[in-house]
Amino acid sequence: MEEMEITSWMTLDAIKKSKAAEIVESVGNLQRDHSMSVFCVVEDDYLELCYSDSAANCLRRYDDRDEFEEALEERKEDEGEKPFEKVEDRGYDEDEDQDEDEDQVEFDTEDESEAY
Repeated sequence: MEEMEITSWMTLDAIKKSKAAEIVESVGNLQRDHSMSVFCVVEDDYLELCYSDSAANCLRRYDDRDEFEEALEERKEDEGEKPFEKVEDRGYDEDEDQDEDEDQVEFDTEDESEAY
């Protein structure tokens, strides 16, 4: 990984808005966290554009896709944006849910408006 300090958000914005840039994901929020990382691919370069209102802005270039994805996951963990657990990982039992449904009282939904 290579890192370079960038003094202006305009430079980072120019890279982000270029036609060659493919935005992969944004992590963080400048208003809430005071920093945001935009992960993008420009041609063969894997880049992280780091915006900050409390520290220096920077541009990080990763050597390969694996290093890039690892940094993205790390940044998500730092920001508390962990991926959701899968249903089977949470110990959710469909049988329990079906048992609860059987205990519920069923209501007659027949139209009674004609009976009066």
